[in-house]
Amino acid sequence: MQNGTLLAAVDLGSNSFRLEIGRYDSGHIERVEYLKETVRQGSGLDENKNLSLVAMERGWECLARFAERLQGFQKHQVRAVATQTLREARNRDDFTRRAQEVLGFPIEVVSGHEEARLIYQGVSHLLPQSDEKRLVIDIGGRSTEVILGQGYSASKMESYRLGSVAWSTRYFPRGQITQQSLLTSEIAAKAVLDEALDAYPVGSWDTAYGSSGTVGAVAEILTLHGFPSGQITREGLDWLTDKLLRAGHPDHLRLEGLKDDRRPVIGGGIGVLRAIFELFKLESLTKADGALRQGALYDLIDRENDTTDVRERTVNWLCERYGVDQLHAARVGRIATDLFTQIALPDPNNERYSQKLVWAARLHEIGTHISHSDMHRHGAYILDHVDAPGFTLQELHRMSQLVLGQRGKLRKIEDYLDDELFAKQLLCLRLAVLLCHARQDPDIAPLQLSYKTRQFKLTASTGWARSYPQSAWLVEEEVAAWQKSGWRFSADLG
Repeated sequence: MQNGTLLAAVDLGSNSFRLEIGRYDSGHIERVEYLKETVRQGSGLDENKNLSLVAMERGWECLARFAERLQGFQKHQVRAVATQTLREARNRDDFTRRAQEVLGFPIEVVSGHEEARLIYQGVSHLLPQSDEKRLVIDIGGRSTEVILGQGYSASKMESYRLGSVAWSTRYFPRGQITQQSLLTSEIAAKAVLDEALDAYPVGSWDTAYGSSGTVGAVAEILTLHGFPSGQITREGLDWLTDKLLRAGHPDHLRLEGLKDDRRPVIGGGIGVLRAIFELFKLESLTKADGALRQGALYDLIDRENDTTDVRERTVNWLCERYGVDQLHAARVGRIATDLFTQIALPDPNNERYSQKLVWAARLHEIGTHISHSDMHRHGAYILDHVDAPGFTLQELHRMSQLVLGQRGKLRKIEDYLDDELFAKQLLCLRLAVLLCHARQDPDIAPLQLSYKTRQFKLTASTGWARSYPQSAWLVEEEVAAWQKSGWRFSADLG
């Protein structure tokens, strides 16, 4: 990546949407601009986990303003990440479909583990490098991430379903804060976080850091009232709690540093924060400057290089974990990519789609350790449910559908065949799998795959079918499989 390149990260959080723009300089990112808007999408989820139209419109309007600032940016310069609210929302596709049109860039709904990984990346890159063991806690609107790491590497990552918006809505529905309601919120938070003590035993870190919303807001208030700068101490947290209880309602609380957009969720945030101090036996929590959006920016840098792209490491890990025949998987990936190149449009973005096709090909047999005959179904299930650092939920699901559709009838993935790119990737994967049926390198030099408006054609030079009768028969079976798909596939095998 060239020095001076502008990069942007959009964080679609449950309470706020944020836009961070930075300039790349020799491995580091210098902030150019930061925008934040309180959207509170998390409070727009109804009892059926559907986002209200009003909440969606607030989000679209904010993203439209962000889009104006992002004019001139290319896709590889921007990463937009959505977190817990859209993970939960059943109608998230309704929101993201319009949101992507408004923003002009893809929006990735990430898993809790991926959110935690990005948070740690953001925090660690903005801290002085040292060998200290770090506990990082991020209290968001509807989720709280807890990470243990050292340097730039996170060793344990978890995401828990509690946060300032969710807890304020549930335990302080009218805003009133009493000793009993605060105690109830704290006990409930402990119940959710209690299992974290097994993964993060007290004493397994040197310094505890807090990032983003609640921690940042509380640390700012305490600093302005004479407590240690950038620190949340037990004494300071007790002082703020007492102020909140005396006021009885956030609207009645007059404290320097308490911003109006934080008032409605301060009660829930304090309840969760007190539970964390108690469970982890913290005496202080240091405010960290980095957060998820900075992690997304540094991830854009890593994706420029296969050796640093965490997704490549994740694929390697999955192959090892599920005992994949990696020589064969690489063979299938190579053939699938060669075929895809023949029908891909002359678009630089197709290189990204080729890489994702390779990943799907390398993982197409991860279900074999469960069942060979149904490996495609088991492999798809694994990809839909595994924690895979670096990948979004959408990326994993798309790969799962490619793995599911690698063999057999196409009816099971017909909902995805309206997507031309998916249909191209799928055909190339299916052809690669069947051409590699002998688990040896096939001779594809005589083969040419072409495409024209929902029509595929595979042409072979004279004599190919006679030389490879089994492969020719499998290709004819593939032609038959596509007949009822809405796509045409024909073969002239010489």
